[in-house]
Amino acid sequence: MSINLIHAIQSALTDEVVAQLGERIGLPPQATRAVVTTAAPALLAGLMHKAATLEGARSLFAIAVSPDVDARIAEQLPHLTDSTRGVSELEGAGRALLERSLDRRAESLSDEVAVQTGVPAHATHAITGIVGATMLGMLKQHLLKSQGSVGQLPALLSHQMPLIAPYLNDRLLGALGLGTVGAFTGGVLGQLKAVSAHIEHPMPAAKPTPEVTAAVHVPADAVVGEKRRSHAWLWWLLLALGLGAALLAYLFPGSFAQLQHRAGDAVGESAQPVAAQPASAAVGASGELAAAVAASDGVASMVTGTVQDAAASAAVDAASAAASTSAAASASASVVAASGAGVAGGASAASGASVGNGASGPSAANAANGAARAIATSDAHQPGVAAAPSKNSQFAFSVNEAGKPTFTATVGSEAEKTQLIDELTKRLGQNNYSANITVDPATKPADWLARLDGLVPLMSVPGAELKLDGTRIELSGAAANAKLGWQSALKSLFGASYDIGAFDPEHAVEQATANFRSAVKALLTGNPTCVAADIAKVLNLQVINFGSSSARVPATANEDLGQSARVLNACARNGRVAKLEVAGYSDNVGGEQANLQLSKERAEAVRSYLVKAGVPGDSLRAQGYGQAHPIAGNDTASGRFANRRIEFSAQQ
Repeated sequence: MSINLIHAIQSALTDEVVAQLGERIGLPPQATRAVVTTAAPALLAGLMHKAATLEGARSLFAIAVSPDVDARIAEQLPHLTDSTRGVSELEGAGRALLERSLDRRAESLSDEVAVQTGVPAHATHAITGIVGATMLGMLKQHLLKSQGSVGQLPALLSHQMPLIAPYLNDRLLGALGLGTVGAFTGGVLGQLKAVSAHIEHPMPAAKPTPEVTAAVHVPADAVVGEKRRSHAWLWWLLLALGLGAALLAYLFPGSFAQLQHRAGDAVGESAQPVAAQPASAAVGASGELAAAVAASDGVASMVTGTVQDAAASAAVDAASAAASTSAAASASASVVAASGAGVAGGASAASGASVGNGASGPSAANAANGAARAIATSDAHQPGVAAAPSKNSQFAFSVNEAGKPTFTATVGSEAEKTQLIDELTKRLGQNNYSANITVDPATKPADWLARLDGLVPLMSVPGAELKLDGTRIELSGAAANAKLGWQSALKSLFGASYDIGAFDPEHAVEQATANFRSAVKALLTGNPTCVAADIAKVLNLQVINFGSSSARVPATANEDLGQSARVLNACARNGRVAKLEVAGYSDNVGGEQANLQLSKERAEAVRSYLVKAGVPGDSLRAQGYGQAHPIAGNDTASGRFANRRIEFSAQQ
């Protein structure tokens, strides 16, 4: 079931699609193709790394065959890239899928792609997301066509190594946390092979066969000479039972009908488990993939049809057998039918037994359909692929000046929640902390729980803050103080599989400024867009880092706001005024009303600055929202930094 995924991606991203995509983003086709060529091999390397563990392979397979991935992406790309809205939606979906597939945000890679190709970062972010959506879509299409299983995925990905190796370099792999090219290529193939060997491959469904005893050698003459046993006694027994039933029906007609109805119900109920057992065998060899196909691509009816055919055949055969047994006398038909129902699959099959050729009677057909429905229903509730957890577990805490920590966490089970609470209580004491712990079954296992002991000393450092998201750990406040050595201590505690760093607001502003200026430069090149939503997207890349409790525009933001005015004035001169709302937001530090007022004053300050720079005053509307609509948690410095923002949006 091998496939050249690089070729598949290039085939889907045709020259027409690349040209349309470049036009929407503001790039020439050559630059757009260069980003695709650089990003695709690195993303494939990231998928290989993900599938190099048992859990990772199962998770990646579940993502690939999920409804979020479009197996018809190649057909959809020409239409999606024909509009700015389509490109934006495709980019967002792709980046979300990549974050789940790579266990990290794709921006780390697209930033490096921007450096290596010379394309602005905002454009590489968009194209990388679209390449990711295309890659997973082509992978899903291949898995569905070949009915591939999770056990075959690692081998399929390992076949991509010769195709991507020439395009990899240390900086691209480093951006994904994969180390050097030599280390990656030397280790991942062996890991993929080991994972493939450990995952159980789906086996073809076993066909029901009659019970066979061990071979017994019997002389031929003994078989030929065997006399047929007489079954005359059976006919007398059936006749007696039939007469008895007829007498009871004559003497107690109401009670007998009710008893017969209850017996039929009981037989029908007892037959359901028997009928449901062959369901998994009737679906097909790859139940794991079949369930995913049924869930995501609407082919459940095909699977159900297969099940119904198999069930109908079995039920008809059983009904026919019951009918042949009861053909002796019509008076005993109801009794024989009741005893045959356990084989036929329900009361309908039993009633059909009174017909001379039960296999062709309507009641036998009803029994077959009923059995098929029961099996299909049972199978629908027991999919071959269990939904794999897709969200990262999260853990964060901040310590107040008195040394009391406050914890927030999201884990995947009540057992993990109990374990976390027990550990915190054991280490800190029941009344020495506060916690808000959420259980979300879609969350991956919290393997950091095993390392919780090493974090206990940090939990009592006044002003310390830590945020853990999957395998990323961010330190802030007192925990980020280099003199305390917590960053190196946690690297030793968690190992190389975790990305550990300290939040630096100045670096965050510098990075945002670089991205913003690259985006503005691209926007003003050629024929710039003046669609308000597109303008807002670029303007929101800048960070206006107001001083604490201040509504005065900081000097560090002057140049960026000047560039913003330049973009808006260019549109106004061309008669295409972009009408925007300038919204101010705050973190949750301080009073709610005070934050609301401060956010409004900051929005007004930005609007005034732009108007003084020549932007038409009636095209801008200022509004403050305070601490509403946070885009990050307020329990760490980076989260509060993100929430203190000026946000542009198209006026409604």
